[in-house]
Amino acid sequence: MSRALIILHRQTDRDRASAWVRSAPWGTRITFQEAKRSTDQNARMWAMLTDVARQVQWDGQRLSADDWKLIFLQGLKQELRMVRNLDGNGFVQLGRSSSDLSVAEMADLIDLIAAFGARQGVVFGDQMETAA
Repeated sequence: MSRALIILHRQTDRDRASAWVRSAPWGTRITFQEAKRSTDQNARMWAMLTDVARQVQWDGQRLSADDWKLIFLQGLKQELRMVRNLDGNGFVQLGRSSSDLSVAEMADLIDLIAAFGARQGVVFGDQMETAA
């Protein structure tokens, strides 16, 4: 087996993982990580980013939801780096993708977007539904 993934949902998953660990050859690399963001969290994040993009002008311009995602990811204080682009006339931001965020990190990102939106007077789609 060159690569495998087990998501722990029940005791049988733990038992299978334990058996794999016991039989794995020396030098095998094992990684444990928190659950990744949920699809509901991802949908909520993109809805909120779209609302911010439609309602907030930043530095004199309208930014895309993708642009806002990068700004908010930086706001999480995740490791981000900048390097020159290939033409040497601009920069490219390097860093984590939101798809790598855990459920807890994604909740923090959503909270950050909500707090920023509140300060900027953004009305989020779910707020419009409850107001109607």
